[in-house]
Amino acid sequence: MPTVRLDASRLHDWDSFHSEFASTFGFPDFYGRNLNAWIDCMSDLSEETGMTSVHGSPSDPVVLCVDNAKAMPKEIFEALVECAGFVNWRRLEMGDPAVLILAFHRAE
Repeated sequence: MPTVRLDASRLHDWDSFHSEFASTFGFPDFYGRNLNAWIDCMSDLSEETGMTSVHGSPSDPVVLCVDNAKAMPKEIFEALVECAGFVNWRRLEMGDPAVLILAFHRAE
């Protein structure tokens, strides 16, 4: 499984959230830096459309391991969970399998 690790202690606010994801997942230069744009990019994890440099497949989904999740502001944590769920729901609605798995580590 393609595994991507993200250190949530670097996600202090929405600007850092979008910067970290754009860098880690290789979002395009025109990435809109909002949650709708994030969902659009992450919905293409199994496609080579240029929306992300990380790719999985229905039989080999992308695992996003969020380390130090407790350090992330609650609003951002909740939005990440909701939007990742929406990415998978959108794919299922289009007849494609889910391709994103979240794993959290909440260090004390």
